[in-house]
Amino acid sequence: MRIRRLVALVLAFVVIWGVAARAQDLASFEKRTAVKVLPNGLTLIVCERPEAPVFSYYTLVDAGSADDPQGASGLAHMFEHMAFKGTEQIGTTNYPAEKVALAKVEIAYAAYDAEYRKRVGQDPAKLASLKKAFDDAQAAAEKFVVPNQFAEMAEQNGAVGLNASTAEDSTEFFWSMPSNRLELWAYMESGRLGHPVEREFYKERDVVQEERRMRIDSSPVGAMVEQFLATAYVAHPYGRSGVGWESEISQVNATEADAFHKKYYVPANIVIAVVGDLKSAEAMPMLTKYFGAIPAGPKPAPMTTIEPPQSAEKSVVIREATQPFYIEGYHKPDYRDPDNEVYDAIADIISNGRTARLYKSLVRDQKIAAQAQGLGGFPGQKYPGLFAFYAVPVPGHTPDEMRDAIHKEIDKLRTTDVTDEELQMFKTRARAGLLRGLGDNEGLAQQFAEYQTRYGDWRELFRELDRIDKVNKSDLRRVANKVFIEGNRTSARIEFQAPAPPAAKSAGGGE
Repeated sequence: MRIRRLVALVLAFVVIWGVAARAQDLASFEKRTAVKVLPNGLTLIVCERPEAPVFSYYTLVDAGSADDPQGASGLAHMFEHMAFKGTEQIGTTNYPAEKVALAKVEIAYAAYDAEYRKRVGQDPAKLASLKKAFDDAQAAAEKFVVPNQFAEMAEQNGAVGLNASTAEDSTEFFWSMPSNRLELWAYMESGRLGHPVEREFYKERDVVQEERRMRIDSSPVGAMVEQFLATAYVAHPYGRSGVGWESEISQVNATEADAFHKKYYVPANIVIAVVGDLKSAEAMPMLTKYFGAIPAGPKPAPMTTIEPPQSAEKSVVIREATQPFYIEGYHKPDYRDPDNEVYDAIADIISNGRTARLYKSLVRDQKIAAQAQGLGGFPGQKYPGLFAFYAVPVPGHTPDEMRDAIHKEIDKLRTTDVTDEELQMFKTRARAGLLRGLGDNEGLAQQFAEYQTRYGDWRELFRELDRIDKVNKSDLRRVANKVFIEGNRTSARIEFQAPAPPAAKSAGGGE
């Protein structure tokens, strides 16, 4: 009886899978997806999906923390925070007057910053006076601010999931909304993309500094990963702190932010995907009206810095009274490499779930680690990144044990073919992952925007499955032997070190 029930469940799954796959194949999406590159260079993607009266959007700006100017790390991240400060029409009681006040803030800050940066001859009294003038200028500009008006306007009109994120490779903005509010969204989104206001910039800069203190300075693992990347890279900006170095975050200014926006937030560097209950024939003209009004500008020149090959192993050791940790990484090509799907296969087989090799070996069988995984593109994939492995030892075990156990699994990849079952499971999971990503408006909008940005055609999302199907066992051995070598390795660890005992108090003498 149990066998019959199991067979029935399997057959049902196969039928459902087949129907879902047919409903979500490339030809089906091509019939209801329109792409338009506006005269100013901005790319719009509209996908009709009338299942519910809502839509989701995903705006992808092809600039992230790797594009931060030298000496101004954290600047790209600032735009994630500034995104909800409003526009020239939203978030202010009187923009013309606020604009004048904000210009005075910049003048006051420049004077204060020039005195603050003096290494010789800084005048403390003058510095205090300039700081007061800067604070007064901020207070004057603050009088025009309507706090949180942008987010409140969106939410009052049914928006959910309002958010933004900054990665090394890009900056994204997204939320979902009722379909009858599409034009309101276009008005709001085009306003903050095309005409942002550096409103409360320095207040938000303090928030970013606090983020750094929480995520890096007060987090042993965060501090270790920051040092790990800084050690792995000697030239490419992937080696810089994504959230920004403390000394640079504390001194970036709104004038620099405006210059960054003019360079990278040009329409030719932006893709917007909108998915949901809308008709492209009706939506595209209206979207063109709003987003086509954003001033054009030249697409930023491609980054020219190339990380030189690593020829010697490098390591970082942090000794603290905290949880031990081990991570190592190997330089690998970017996502355009012909072996990109081979790296995906290795990452899946080595670390996807409880059947993965690292979990079975380190966590389940040896019981030496609480967690063990591999990461195929760290910290990004737009440029050559790292294939990383990490493990968290359980009490009584050490980072050295993690290292040795990980290396045994790497050696297996280099010397022995993976099984037919492992390879097929990877391909099945990849297809299932694609279907899941297409299962809701949010996921589809994100993938369309990302594939259009990275490949110039959202259809590559579907063609990737063909490349995955071509991966074979010898590919995994070949790539493992090419990349996972000692001279290409950087490692970092946290070793537990008991805190020093408090110094004994000297006996005091009395009368």
